[in-house]
Amino acid sequence: MADQYAQNPVGDESPPLPALRWSEPPEGPVLVLLDQTRLPAEEVELVCTDVPALVQAIQTLAVRGAPLLGIAGAYGVALAAARGYDIEEAAPLLEGARPTAVNLAYGVRRAVAAYRAAADKGPEEAAQAALTAARELHREDAEASARMAGHGLALLDELLPGGGHRILTHCNTGALVSGGEGTAFAVALHAHRAGELRRLWVDETRPLLQGARLTAYEAARNGMPYTLLTDSAAGSLFAAGEVDAVLIGADRIAADGSVANKVGSYPLAVLAKYHHVPFIVVAPTTTVDLSTPDGASIEVEQRAGHEVTEVTAPQVPAAAGAVGGGLPVAPLGTQAYNPAFDVTPPDLVTAIVTELGALSPVTGGGIAELCARSRQVTIS
Repeated sequence: MADQYAQNPVGDESPPLPALRWSEPPEGPVLVLLDQTRLPAEEVELVCTDVPALVQAIQTLAVRGAPLLGIAGAYGVALAAARGYDIEEAAPLLEGARPTAVNLAYGVRRAVAAYRAAADKGPEEAAQAALTAARELHREDAEASARMAGHGLALLDELLPGGGHRILTHCNTGALVSGGEGTAFAVALHAHRAGELRRLWVDETRPLLQGARLTAYEAARNGMPYTLLTDSAAGSLFAAGEVDAVLIGADRIAADGSVANKVGSYPLAVLAKYHHVPFIVVAPTTTVDLSTPDGASIEVEQRAGHEVTEVTAPQVPAAAGAVGGGLPVAPLGTQAYNPAFDVTPPDLVTAIVTELGALSPVTGGGIAELCARSRQVTIS
């Protein structure tokens, strides 16, 4: 069950609510999420008391973004364990909530493994082990975010000496998707703090406007110089010579270096290649999936057509006859093509930045070596 729990008007001087937090009120443990579907109009928290509520929050994008989905998945296992639900039933529900985001399955499996390892000690100890695993993943992601920001800024300074970076980004990759300050957005934020960000170009990111609603919200919160543009205006921006680098996140990176990210990323990679602009992917090593051999093997989530045929804005009443509760912008019965992600091949990616550093050129061998290093760091 999920409840709207608290709200703050956006634009006041109160600190932003965390994207996700574990809470233990007297009535039992809960997972509290910042409802990202209500931003930027208002900050509203959802209180999830069971796995079905969390699955719904994931599917409706109340909680989203690859790293944060992994954290949410791990806490979801801990929530099920703490409330006495069957872990073996809860885990596949969580894993299947969004199939493209590999971090979600990673977080679920990590917490399940911790639970199983402690199962012989009793249900309470096993539940505590799952919660500890979730908290460790949360902490590790925050640390990875900080390291990615440092490596990403160093790469920008190497590729674009002199500062004054004009960065184009797509979708949302800030604190709303991370245990820390994000992935690609965190690099831009560090550039801003270092006085090296001239302009953050924010794609609105249709059809659900994560750029307009969320990235602009985070940029404004941090006092960054930013400008919002329609996705279709990006080509004009490149042609005018106004983009120095493209920075995006990733929901899955295949073994050959192919990158699945929010739909609209691949056209930016093609534009960047033509205009000789670096195209940089920023993601933790947990987003790499060696079991997915190449881009063609990545399962791309197909979402409901009403997200395209209707426009939904926070706090706007549903229009009469709207399937999804939004304002119809196409004739009734219009079919829509609505993939959540597209896939960028490795030859269009200048570098992949992880918490372990930057990989360039992006090759299958380099990806394998990166993952081997990641395992060594984890073990040590």
